[in-house]
Amino acid sequence: MRVKGLVPPIIKNKPRINVVTLGCSKNIYDSEILMGQLKGNHFNVVHEAEEVSSNDIIVINTCGFIDNAKQESIDTILQFSELKEQGKVGKVIVTGCLSERYKPELESEITNIDAYFGTNDLQNLLHEVGADYKHELIGERLLTTPSHFAYFKIAEGCNRPCSFCAIPLMRGKHVSQPIEQLVKDAKNLAKNGTKELILIAQDLTYYGLDIYGKRNLDELLRQLSDVNGIEWIRLQYAYPSGFPMEILDVMNERDNICKYLDMPLQHISDSMLKSMKRGITKQKTIDLVNNIRDKVPGIAMRTTLITGYPGETEADFEEMAQWVEDTEFDRLGCFTYSHEEKTSAHALVDDVLDEVKQERAEAIMEIQQGISFDKNQHKIGKTFKVLVDKKDGEFLVGRTEFDSPEVDNEVLIDARINYATIGGFVNVKIDSAEDFDLYGHIVK
Repeated sequence: MRVKGLVPPIIKNKPRINVVTLGCSKNIYDSEILMGQLKGNHFNVVHEAEEVSSNDIIVINTCGFIDNAKQESIDTILQFSELKEQGKVGKVIVTGCLSERYKPELESEITNIDAYFGTNDLQNLLHEVGADYKHELIGERLLTTPSHFAYFKIAEGCNRPCSFCAIPLMRGKHVSQPIEQLVKDAKNLAKNGTKELILIAQDLTYYGLDIYGKRNLDELLRQLSDVNGIEWIRLQYAYPSGFPMEILDVMNERDNICKYLDMPLQHISDSMLKSMKRGITKQKTIDLVNNIRDKVPGIAMRTTLITGYPGETEADFEEMAQWVEDTEFDRLGCFTYSHEEKTSAHALVDDVLDEVKQERAEAIMEIQQGISFDKNQHKIGKTFKVLVDKKDGEFLVGRTEFDSPEVDNEVLIDARINYATIGGFVNVKIDSAEDFDLYGHIVK
């Protein structure tokens, strides 16, 4: 996406800035905002360039959520630290969640990094590379995704007390963005060809409480839905406790709000939910899922679960596995518990063996694989509106309104006998289906 109102000549003696993004879609959004500011300062800025040069400034936007993500971030820092030692890159700067959480440790262990910044240090980071923070560019960004869809962060931080989660340590308390600013941002994206907004936050359903005194996601959805050119609006990262049911009314009212809801539920055993400080019980969770499905027939529900939380017994796990089988979520992801410092769960004994955690996660995903296969078989012969994301080999690859990019099902269309524009919508009749892929052809 071109930064609106700028014709930015690249000043030749300025180094190129290569931004490397790790972690979730919230980090992608943050990198895009950073890149928009750098472009506005006339820097040549690229995202994850395959080739580097000795003058490059590398900015690594790290993740610090769970062990695997932290290790990937550390490995990436070490990789570019070594390249700097070899004279193959210039400055190396680290930002994001890992350095917010572990800055002193990183500074003492990896000493040749030029600067470490946290999650709210954008102005200081810009100053480090010789750029100014431009207030007129608030909301402007350089998309790293294909231009037809964009992650759209409506709030930062989280007020929830979940025992296993370190996000409040890295992102702070919940802060909603005003509706007026978000609508302006959506209009700018739409003018530059964005057709799908994927709404993200640490907790979408808390939106508005801090600035409007009430949960106001329904009003935000109505106003975003009115933006000309936005054909899909998708909701990710909803929280079950205190879920604002009125957003389902808006989903039914507006054709461009996808019948899709991502709601990480984490577990179903009452003992686990209580220890996790989720603020909800098994029965209330079951009732909520049923009520959502009743209010929005055909809605696709995605959830995320954790296996191996401290104290999780075989009975707790079997209870969750049976619930997954009974509930038949449309989409599901599963993570093994990560024992995170300074979370309240860290005071508990991490007593489930790593191999047991992994076995349980794999067992959940095996159940989900069968559910997904059965659901996909029922789609054969039906026609769906599909957004074409890319061409991959002999296939056009797209998604229905029931699928987020990267994590959900894909629709594969034989590009040898079908034509479609990348970023365009087509109607696809499904011919066959696998566990997580649909195959079809374009129909008029």
